[in-house]
Amino acid sequence: MDKKKILILGASGFIGNAIYKELCNYFNTYGTYFTARKGFDKNKQFYSYNLEEDDIHEILELVQPDIIISALRGSFPAQIIAHEHLVEYVMQSHCKLYFISSANVFDSYSKYPSYEYDKTLSESIYGRLKIKIENMLLRIPKEKMAILRVPMVFGNGSPRIKEMKASILNNDPVEVFPNLVLNVTHDLKLTQQIHYLVSKNKSGIYHLGSNDLVHHDEFVKEILKRVGNFSPLFKSVYTTNEERYLAVLPKDNKLPKNYQTTYEEIINDHVIG
Repeated sequence: MDKKKILILGASGFIGNAIYKELCNYFNTYGTYFTARKGFDKNKQFYSYNLEEDDIHEILELVQPDIIISALRGSFPAQIIAHEHLVEYVMQSHCKLYFISSANVFDSYSKYPSYEYDKTLSESIYGRLKIKIENMLLRIPKEKMAILRVPMVFGNGSPRIKEMKASILNNDPVEVFPNLVLNVTHDLKLTQQIHYLVSKNKSGIYHLGSNDLVHHDEFVKEILKRVGNFSPLFKSVYTTNEERYLAVLPKDNKLPKNYQTTYEEIINDHVIG
């Protein structure tokens, strides 16, 4: 086991927990949980953390991590304050911050895919939150941070798949966006990529999604064919008459071949367990 101490903020969420499971056998890994899911309170590596009420400094002082991975969700103002404190801590200690960002930092640019050093601009509150936190990180020395921009994440336990299954069971239509062109990922590939970045001590901005693009409706229909033997209803939602892109592709910071993926691999390999 690498003696590096890693603290994952939001380790009870879908992505945070997937990262914890990937890293815990290789590093001295700690996590925070908010949802009182069974087992977290008994796990000595986990700390209870309420984003809106608790001061992150207390956990930072207890763990004294070498690496912090932020997969926090919850109140937007509380996330901003927490990340201000994280940046302060990183600047004052021998520590590095990996921030899970989103393709939504580019959701104003709908005519083409986005690359690592393109200017960010968002129409959504969620995208603007991610930009605000990214900008905090961009002000600190590059070797102390990494911004990991992630497209839609699928996976057997993912909220998106669960939501689709629930819709199908309730005979509700599954919403698809025929004009939306995107790239995608799944939890297992994403966590392998993060493991690689952490173990190689990488810094800077990374786009962690499939290398190719697919229409949202086509991708969802392919996935649901593999979920089970039923005939889902689909509701096509057109937000625009033209094709709209929400894709983060790597250009400058490409990962080694075995850490890259395609949307077909995601459909075939790991979306459904």
